[in-house]
Amino acid sequence: MLRDAPDWEDNPNLSISTFSELPSKNFGVNQHMVINEEFKEALRQILWKFRAPIRYAFAYGSGVFAQTSVPGNEPGHPSPPQAIRNVQQGKGKMIDFIFGVSHSQHWHSLNLQEHRDHYSALGSLGSYAVSQVQDNWGAGVYFNPFVTVNGTLIKYGVVNIDTLCKDLSQWDTMYLAGRLQKPVKILRDHPSVRLANQVNLISALRLALLLLPQEFTEYQLYTTIAGLSYMGDPRMTVSAEDPGKVNNIVSGQMDYFRRLYAPLIENLPNCDFNDPRCTESDWIDDPEANVKLNQDMDPVKRGNMVRRLPKSFRERLYFQFQGRYQIPRAEFLKMMKRTNDEDPERIHRRQGGPFEQRIAADESLKQELQEAVTKTIRWPATMQTVKSALTAGAGRAWTYVREKRKKHADSTKKKSSEPGPKKPTTQSLKSSDSPEPKKG
Repeated sequence: MLRDAPDWEDNPNLSISTFSELPSKNFGVNQHMVINEEFKEALRQILWKFRAPIRYAFAYGSGVFAQTSVPGNEPGHPSPPQAIRNVQQGKGKMIDFIFGVSHSQHWHSLNLQEHRDHYSALGSLGSYAVSQVQDNWGAGVYFNPFVTVNGTLIKYGVVNIDTLCKDLSQWDTMYLAGRLQKPVKILRDHPSVRLANQVNLISALRLALLLLPQEFTEYQLYTTIAGLSYMGDPRMTVSAEDPGKVNNIVSGQMDYFRRLYAPLIENLPNCDFNDPRCTESDWIDDPEANVKLNQDMDPVKRGNMVRRLPKSFRERLYFQFQGRYQIPRAEFLKMMKRTNDEDPERIHRRQGGPFEQRIAADESLKQELQEAVTKTIRWPATMQTVKSALTAGAGRAWTYVREKRKKHADSTKKKSSEPGPKKPTTQSLKSSDSPEPKKG
C-alpha cells in the first residue's frame, strides 16, 4: 500500500479538479466497494437517464447492500433489469441515490424539463424555488422519492458538491457525512469529494476510538461508526426507523466496513489489529470474521485525536467543555485563537495541547461526544424530514413514512420473538471491481 502525502489531511485542497492532484495514486481506493458487475452496470444505466450533469453519484442502502433485516412487503419495481432482480432476490427494494451537482438551480432547471413527474407541486414554481428549498433548508439535499427510472423504483437526493465537501470535511450537519461513513457504491467519482470523504472517514474512525475502550472488536468499532448518524435523527424517536438498523447494516456488511477502515487503521499510530486471525491470508475478505483491536489510551495521543476532529464539530465540543470547566469566555477565546488551524501558512500537523489532553482524560468525554453528535445532527435532520412533505408531496411523503413505520413495527415484533439476528453473507454480491475516473 502506498503511503499518502503526509499533509493531505491537515491541508486538504478541496478545489482540485483532476484525480492526478490527489495525494497519491491509490488515494481513497478504500471508498470503492466491490459489487456484482451486472448490478453495477444496471445502476449506472439509471444515471444515464438523467441528462442534467451529475458530477458525483453513489447508491446506498438495503437496496444495494445486504442487511440483516425483517422480511416485509416492499413497494416493488415495475420492470427492473434482470441484474437488479437477481441481487435483490425479487424483493423489489427501492434503490437510494445521491447526486452531487455543480449548480443546483441549473441542474433542477434541466431536470424539470425532462422529469417534471419526479417533482411535487413545488416543481411548478420553477427551478429557483426548488434550489432555494434545497440549499437553504435542512442539510442542503433535495429528495425525489418513489420515482421509476429504467423500470426501477428509486429515491434520489440532489446536493451541491461544495455543500457535500463542506459537510464531509467539517461536519457542519453530518447528514451526508454520516451516510458516507457507511459502505456506499460510488458510480461517478469526483476528486475533491474523494479527498473530503477520506477526511470524513478518518475523522469517524477517531471519534469512534474516543468512544471505545482500550480493547474492542471490529463489530464494536463498526457499529459505533454506523451509529453516529442515527444520534439525533428524529426518525429514531418517532418510530419511523428500524430500531435495529445499525445492527442490520453492520452484520450484513462486515467485509465492506473493513475495506473502508482497515487501511486507515493501519496508518494510525495509536490503533492496531491484535488478533491471530489477521495472520491468515483470507481474513480481510471474510464477512464472518470479527477480529480484535486495541488502542493506546495515552492522554497525549488521545488529545491529538480530539484536536484533529472536524472543525465545526470540534468547536461545538470545545464550547461544551468550556461550560463544564467554567472557563471565562475571554480566556477561552484567547485559548482557541492559539490553536487556530485555519492559517494557510501553518503547515505543521495539528497537535492537542493541555486543553485537548484534559478533554481526552475527562470521564465525561463519551457523554459529551455523544451530545455533540446529537446536537450537530438533530436540527438539519429534523428540517430534512419536515421539508420532505414539501419536496416529495403529501402522498409520497406519507408512503415513505408508512414504510418506515412498518419496518419499525416488524423489527420490534421480530426482536421480541427471536434471540438475535443471523449475519447474512455478502460474498454472493462480489465480483471484480475498481475505482474509475469521473465520467460525464
